[in-house]
Amino acid sequence: MSAGIGSAPVHDSAPAGRHRSEKAIVLALSLAAMIVSMMLTLVVPILSLIQNSLHTTAAGASWVTTATLLSAAVFTPLLGRFGDQHGKKPTLVGVLLVLIAGTVLAATTHSLLWLITGRVLQGAATAIFPLALSVLRDEVRPQKLPAALAMASGAFAFGSGIALVAAGLLTAGSHPDYRSVFWLATGLAVVVLIAVLTLVPATRHTAGGRTDILGTLTLAATLVLLLLPITQGHEWGWSSPSTIGCFAGAAAMAAVWVLVERQVPEPLVDMRMFAHRPVLFANLAGLLVGYGTFVFIIGVSYLVQMPSRVAGYGFDASVLRASVEYLLPSTVVSLLAAPVGGQWVRRHGPRVVLALASASGTAGFAWLALDHGRTPSVIAAGAFVGAAISLGYAAMPAIIVAAVPQRESGIANGINSISRSTGSAIGSAVITTVLASKSVGHLPAGSPALPAESQFTLSFVLAGAAFALIALIAWFGLRHIQVAQHHAAEAAADRGAVTESEVLRGSR
Repeated sequence: MSAGIGSAPVHDSAPAGRHRSEKAIVLALSLAAMIVSMMLTLVVPILSLIQNSLHTTAAGASWVTTATLLSAAVFTPLLGRFGDQHGKKPTLVGVLLVLIAGTVLAATTHSLLWLITGRVLQGAATAIFPLALSVLRDEVRPQKLPAALAMASGAFAFGSGIALVAAGLLTAGSHPDYRSVFWLATGLAVVVLIAVLTLVPATRHTAGGRTDILGTLTLAATLVLLLLPITQGHEWGWSSPSTIGCFAGAAAMAAVWVLVERQVPEPLVDMRMFAHRPVLFANLAGLLVGYGTFVFIIGVSYLVQMPSRVAGYGFDASVLRASVEYLLPSTVVSLLAAPVGGQWVRRHGPRVVLALASASGTAGFAWLALDHGRTPSVIAAGAFVGAAISLGYAAMPAIIVAAVPQRESGIANGINSISRSTGSAIGSAVITTVLASKSVGHLPAGSPALPAESQFTLSFVLAGAAFALIALIAWFGLRHIQVAQHHAAEAAADRGAVTESEVLRGSR
């Protein structure tokens, strides 16, 4: 692929002040990306603590995570499009204020209903990530854009792991209180808000236009009907009328949504963009990366906490030890791999980086499946998985940014975020179902059921297969990735001398 769309190369001659400004913007938006991912995983280690503190059932406590996922599905595309139309910085600030309100509510309430309400408000924060990527596209020079996107994406991957560590640290001790986790989130959100207000410049590009209310409602209904049975299917039963009815309703609403988007003059999602090959396959890759991420987090966390004397395997780890000793190393590797991924995207193209992510993730899960009985093996395999997640997150935004015009970057990245969230929900549902499907035999009377070791092996094999599929996407699905023809002229006008197609240099 050529370096640009009929353009001469541009040399890096920006003044030093511009360089410092770009670094400040990347820092602020990377912090914003980190806080988003923290909101998604912060409650995973403390669900049982929430259940005991609020005197609810496991099914009731599960809504603390489900509510956030459903809220994200509704608000992410809407706010991504709103930012494209009316300004990304004002939208970012508004979403951060909603996030702070949600974390304060979660930290102060003693009611499950109000805690779930707070988590709904936190779910809206998922829109911060695609908005941050869109701002980077507006403000960072094209030759520096892959590294900036990779850094923000690496911070997103880092946030998922550091949230688990923070939750473990804050709830250690004889009198743990889950509310301290939400107070930490509140403080971090305030810091991010200040950074965005002071370091991120005012929006320079807005598309204008009307909000597609009907398209938003039908897409929201489709995603809710899809994600609800995925997250609750284990409780409801996978063959129950509720589960089957929701899946059928999701299929019907998806058809309605497509019809609506084809008819309205200013659709929420341009169907040509949605079906454009690079965008379509980037979203499929996002689904698979999200799946593997949650299988790793939940699988390793459960595995190392298994009581070895009773189950015959496991490491008798506490929540804190599971987070710090077994999950933190992969998180650190994710952060360190982010800038490397950005450099590789620029030099070799996102297709190659996505293939490397596939190889690393497949190797890591294969290692876990074959040898998860020794601490060094679990940690080393986790490092491969952590690198795979970071490289995948570095490649996908580069593909999206290059394939869509500037006025649609927010909604395009929003849809990609939803694909990752959907994959995470599927990963959580699959591993929960697999672990519950076969228990250890000959347990002492009165002991709770424990998953058989073979179920962990199966879960890791399935996740490895998901990462292997990413290689097929990269090699065959993205073999000839390029800017869509109906976007090419606009992309050239948006970027001037160097277009986003430079991000895809070496992709063929």
